[in-house]
Amino acid sequence: MTYLLALDQGTSSSRSIVFDATGRPVALAQRELTQSYPQPGWVEHDPVEIWQSQLATAREALAQAGIAAREVRAIGITNQRETAMLWDRASGVPVHPAIVWQDRRTESMCARLREQGLEPLVRSRTGLVIDAYFSATKIAWMLQQVPGLRARAERGELAFGTIDSWLLWQLTGGAVHATDVSNASRTMLFDVHRNRWDEQLLAALDVPASVLPRVLPSSAHFGESRSDLLGAAIPVAGIAGDQQAALFGQACFTPGMAKNTYGTGCFMLMHTGERFQASSNGLVTTSAAQTGPTTEYALEGSVFIAGAVVQWLRDGLKAIRDSSEIEALALSVPDAGGVSLVPAFTGLGAPYWKPDARGTLTGLTRGTTLGHIARAAIESIACQSAALLQAMGRDAEAAGAAPLRELRVDGGASVNDLLMQFQADLLGIPVVRPAVTETTALGAAFLAGLAVGVWSGRDEIAALWRRERVFEPAWDRSRAEERMAQWERAVRQCIAS
Repeated sequence: MTYLLALDQGTSSSRSIVFDATGRPVALAQRELTQSYPQPGWVEHDPVEIWQSQLATAREALAQAGIAAREVRAIGITNQRETAMLWDRASGVPVHPAIVWQDRRTESMCARLREQGLEPLVRSRTGLVIDAYFSATKIAWMLQQVPGLRARAERGELAFGTIDSWLLWQLTGGAVHATDVSNASRTMLFDVHRNRWDEQLLAALDVPASVLPRVLPSSAHFGESRSDLLGAAIPVAGIAGDQQAALFGQACFTPGMAKNTYGTGCFMLMHTGERFQASSNGLVTTSAAQTGPTTEYALEGSVFIAGAVVQWLRDGLKAIRDSSEIEALALSVPDAGGVSLVPAFTGLGAPYWKPDARGTLTGLTRGTTLGHIARAAIESIACQSAALLQAMGRDAEAAGAAPLRELRVDGGASVNDLLMQFQADLLGIPVVRPAVTETTALGAAFLAGLAVGVWSGRDEIAALWRRERVFEPAWDRSRAEERMAQWERAVRQCIAS
């Protein structure tokens, strides 16, 4: 048997999954990750906990599968993107907590960059907008605010990395400092046309080039794990940011194919092939996972709070004891009763890009119950995603592309049938859930397997993809448009507040 080990380091947990050569998950291990909120709008993770939890789940997954490390052909890494950290090159010790993609502490820095007129340069070189979401201002903040770090960086003593780079560094015992194009493209420092770090943007952010990792294709030989970690040296042969990995795992290889991942946030990507397509509707252009020298792109819309709204109901409101209870609570009422919840807890992402927006609950009456709020929470995930798809549709139409025929879905919340049916009703196109919903980890495994010859090419991988259920739209378009109009009114109130 041939096995691949996927390390899936996410915002809320570290997970490891063993896949066989048919793309079937054989074993899964998961550990929750501590979330730290030292100040309002700040979100941090402990890099040491990230590594230790990831290593522990890798060992647990191999033990569950009943296989030895020597039976694993390759390791693939997929990770929460944009989360930034710095560590000492000599000791490997982090010099600051990891600043998570949700963190908003650098918004004032972003405002100054916009005032300096850098937005057109950032858009043209990186495909992104200037926002605290991306890694660049997080690095700049650490170098500015933590005493001594800038001098150490300029002496070449520090290494910057997104979480994939940190895991690769640890796996290889500090021998490899690298990343892939998909993660590099989310830093706001990477020229996605030339596939290289951009000198002008580095100068504008005052980030020394010496801290940056080497950039490779997503499917490549990055290095080998230390033999004492898992029991044998294993090639690390695939790396991709979680959303590009999910696009790959969903076999969305051709222009016009799209997927939506329902995780802590919600992320919709549409493959645009080798064409860099700038958005006129609030989306960003990003590098897709790359299996060779050819650059490929995707349009992306990012919702900052999706599944995290369920965690808020559980931990903040104490409305449920376990996240799995949300669907039953929402089904206790026939509809949301006119209630809309806009979960802008860390601002609004695409297509609105309103960093100062905050969560808003509208349409409350004396008859509103927790069931209505739970239903509104689920519907908020679908409404935000529908706004993304509408923006993608307008961009596709402007480019002369055909309208989207279906949406492939994955992520933890995609198992919620109520959410998936509501999503199809809003969109007016089939929503397709695959047989393997662990598509983020599967994408990392596919990329690693390609590099070591487990699969010969993308056609062979596409043949492995299977659908589990198709949710067909049941609403007429006027009803869907009315519900989206209600959502947009709630968003306007959220922004106005």
